[in-house]
Amino acid sequence: MAYLIIFLPLIGFLISGIFGKKLGDFFSQIITSSLVLISTIISCLYLYLFINGSEVLNLVIFKWISIGNINLNWSIYIDSLTAVMLVVVNLISFLVHVYSIEYMRHDPNKPRFMSYLSLFTFAMLMLITSDNFLQLFFGWEGVGLASYLLIGFWFKKPSANTAAIKAFIVNRIGDFGLAIGIFLIYKYTGSLVFSDVFELIPSLVEKKINFLGTNGSVVTYICVFLFIGAMGKSAQLFLHTWLPDAMEGPTPVSALIHAATMVTAGVFLVARCSPIYEFSEFSQNIIIFIGASTAFFAATIALVQNDIKKIIAYSTCSQLGYMFFAAGVGAYHIAIFHLFTHAFFKALLFLCAGSVIHSLHGEQDIRKMGSIYKNIPFTYCFMFIGTLAITGFPFFSGFYSKDAILEAVYFSNNNMAGYATVLGVITAFLTSIYSWRLIYKTFHGQYRNQVHELNKVKESSKVILIPLFILTIGALFSGFLFKDIFIGIDHQEFWKSSIFFKEVFNLKHPPLWFLLLTPVSGILLIFGSYFLYVKNEKILEGLKQINKPFYDFLLNKWYFDELYNFLFTKPIKIIGNFLWFKGDIKIIDGYGPNGFAKIIKIISDRAVLFQSGYLYHYAFVILIGLTILLTYLIL
Repeated sequence: MAYLIIFLPLIGFLISGIFGKKLGDFFSQIITSSLVLISTIISCLYLYLFINGSEVLNLVIFKWISIGNINLNWSIYIDSLTAVMLVVVNLISFLVHVYSIEYMRHDPNKPRFMSYLSLFTFAMLMLITSDNFLQLFFGWEGVGLASYLLIGFWFKKPSANTAAIKAFIVNRIGDFGLAIGIFLIYKYTGSLVFSDVFELIPSLVEKKINFLGTNGSVVTYICVFLFIGAMGKSAQLFLHTWLPDAMEGPTPVSALIHAATMVTAGVFLVARCSPIYEFSEFSQNIIIFIGASTAFFAATIALVQNDIKKIIAYSTCSQLGYMFFAAGVGAYHIAIFHLFTHAFFKALLFLCAGSVIHSLHGEQDIRKMGSIYKNIPFTYCFMFIGTLAITGFPFFSGFYSKDAILEAVYFSNNNMAGYATVLGVITAFLTSIYSWRLIYKTFHGQYRNQVHELNKVKESSKVILIPLFILTIGALFSGFLFKDIFIGIDHQEFWKSSIFFKEVFNLKHPPLWFLLLTPVSGILLIFGSYFLYVKNEKILEGLKQINKPFYDFLLNKWYFDELYNFLFTKPIKIIGNFLWFKGDIKIIDGYGPNGFAKIIKIISDRAVLFQSGYLYHYAFVILIGLTILLTYLIL
C-alpha cells in the first residue's frame, strides 16, 4: 500500500498532463482527484497504525546510486513523523483538487492545472518519505519546480511570471545552503543515509573546521547550512520575500503550497534532523532568533495589508516562525503538532478567501468588500471558525498547539528563550488584531464595492463548500483529538525514533496569569477589533495620518524588497549589462562569429574585383598563383 501513496499522484500527473486534452476537463479532474483520495485514505490508515504502535517501514523501490562509498536506495521510509506529514500533504492536496474543480471552472487549461497539483503532491511525498539526504534533495527541488509552475500558471500575466521567477530564485539561495550542508555531511560522515549520519554525529561534536577565518564545530556548520535551506523553503526572515508575491497564482495554489505543504518542508527538515540539531546549541539559538523575529515581523505587516490573500500569506509566515522557535528549544514534537493543526485552519482560511474572491468576481481588496456575511453565510461561518482557531480561541485547534509552544519556550533554559517568549506573546496579540480586521473588513460594515452590486454576491457551490466543511472539522477538533498523542506525557511512545530528544521533554504547568494571557486577550480583541474596524473606523484613520511614516513602513513590508533591489538587483543588473555589452557583444561576438564573418566579407569583397571578365586579368591571377606554388615547393 505504501507504493500507492507515492505513485498514485504521479500517475495522475502523467495521465492529466499527457492525455488531458483527449480525456477532457471532467475526466482529468475526476482521475487526479480520485487517485489523491486513495493516497489520502491509505495515509490515514498508516497514521492510525503508528498511533497503535506500528514499527518503522522502509521499502526499497530500487537501488539508485552505488559509487565508491555511496550506496543509496530510492526508498519509501515511513515512521511516525512521516505518517503525520503524509496525512497533512495528501488530505490538503485532495481537498484542493476537489475545490479546484469548481474554482477553475472557467479556466481553459484545467487538465494542465490538475496535473501540476498532482506533480507537486508527488514531489512533496518523495521529500517526506526519503531515507537519505539525496532523495530528500530531489523532492526538495521537485516541489520548487512545481511551485514555480503553479505560481506562474497564468503565465500571460506579467505579475504572475515575475512572482514565479522570484520564488524560484529566492528558493535557489536557500537550496544552495542546503546543498552545502549535504556536502559537509558526506565529507565528514561518508554517508547520506539518515540512520548512518545520525549515528555518527555525536563523534563529530568536538571536530572543528575553519570557515572564512573562523573555527567552528562541523556539526554547527552542518546545522546552519541545513537551516538556510529551511529558511528559503519556509519563507523565514531575509528569505521571505517570495511568499506574498506568490499569491499571484490561483487561490487553490496558495492553500496547497503556502499554507499546509511546501512551506512546512523546512520545519519537517529541522525535525527530521533533530539528532543533529540537538548537538549544536549555537544553531538552536539561530533558529529561535530567526523564528521569533519572523513571527513578529510578518504579523506587523499583516496588520496593514489590504489584499485578502496577502494578509493570510503573512499570517502563514508568522505561524511558521512559531514552529521554528519551538523546534529551536527542542520541542520538535510541539512544532509538528502546530504544523498539523495549522494545516487545517490555514488551508481553511485560504480556501474561504478564494470563495469570497469567487463570489465577488475576482475582487481581492478588503477595502472594497463589507456587509456580505448574509450573502455568503456558509463561507462566513467557516472563515469565522478558522479565525477562532488561528487566534487560539479556547478549545479550538490553534489553542492547544500555539499555547503549547509558548509554554515550551517559557520554561526553556535556552539563552534565546526569553526573546522568543516575549515576541511570541506579542505576536499572538497581533494575530488576533489582523485576523479580526480581515473578518470585519470583509464581511461587516458598509458594502464598499462600486463595481458589483451587493445583491449579486452569491454563495459558492457545494463543490467549494464541502472541502471547507471538512477543513472546518479539522480546525475545530484536530488539536483536542491529537494533543495527548503528539505532545502528551507519553508522546515518546508515538514519536519513538522519528524525533530525537536529548533529554526527556515534558510540558510543565505555567503560572495561571501566563496560561490565561493569550486566550483572554484574544477574546477581548474580538470586541476591540469590532469597535475599531466597524463602529469607529475614523479612530484608526486618524492614527494612520499621525503615524504615516510608520504606517508606510509596514505597508511597504519594512522596505525589504526596496533594500534587496538596491543592494543586489540593481548592481547585478549593472554588472550584467556591462558584461553583456562589453564582453558578449564587443569581445565574444566582435572577435568571434561576427569578427570572422567581417574578415570573410572583406576578403570576398576584394576577390570580387578579380571577376572582371577580361582574359588577361584571369591569366595574371593564374600566373601569380603558380609563382606562389612553385616558390613554396622549392623552399
